[in-house]
This record gives sequence, C-alpha cells and structure tokens, in this order.
Amino acid sequence: MVMTTSHLKAQEKNSIRWLTFKQLDDSLSIKPKKTLISFYAHWCEYCKKMERVAFRDPAIISKLNNQFYAVKMDAEHKDSIYFGNQVYINQEVGKKRNPTHQIALILASRENEPFSLPAIVILNERFEVERRFFEYLSPKKLIRILNEN
Repeated sequence: MVMTTSHLKAQEKNSIRWLTFKQLDDSLSIKPKKTLISFYAHWCEYCKKMERVAFRDPAIISKLNNQFYAVKMDAEHKDSIYFGNQVYINQEVGKKRNPTHQIALILASRENEPFSLPAIVILNERFEVERRFFEYLSPKKLIRILNEN
C-alpha cells in the first residue's frame, strides 16, 4: 500500500499526534510547549469514550496538534520509562490488581484521594502542572479548557 503525502497530511489533520515520553523529552528540549497528558486504562469506559468522542473532535485535534504536545499513556504500563534523565517504573506490578505506573502517580495524583481515571494533566512550558481533571471531558468542556491554557 502506497501512501501519498496528501493522504498522510489528511490523516494527520484527523488525529492527534500522540507522543511517547521519549519523544516528549526530545521535543521539550528543542522547543518548550504546553503539554497535555491523558492517562487511561484498557478497562476504563470513560477513557474509551474520550478516545471515541473528545479526541476525535476536529477543534481539539487542531488545538492539540498546533499548540500543545500530547502524550497518551496507559496508567498501568509495566515497562520502565526514561524521561528527564530519570527512570520511572511501575512499582505496583504484582502487588495490586490494577498497578499504577510511577509517572501517573506523580503527575495525576490528588492528596487524600485514590488514583482515578480518566486523568488529564495540563502542564506549562516548564513542565509544571497547571491543571488536573479526573473525569470524562466532553469536547465542549475540553476545548474550553484548552483555550484557557
């Protein structure tokens, strides 16, 4: 199957350019930009709904692709992640039914509250947390949040 440049550009306009943490690390070192991180799990129905609805909205796709770096991470990811000259692991593997990765716990935890999904974290250009959301965000609500940041 041959993909033309115009087909790739059209496909890019129709989907969010999700980065890995490695790609994010490289990108932030070249050009600091705001970052949206979406933490999800395969069993999370509201995470799936955000993927089907909010993350397919053309206005959200455009806003994220043009003004943010976007990372999508399985909060139960079992592998080590290298980011910012540090190694992050999932210390809960084998200890909990739904083990949560260290990066998710660091970025998307709330004091005196259990970790919950979906979790959306917005960080500024210095990679400091600006806002956290622990709920399904409709396209209307998410675009309003993105426009505020």
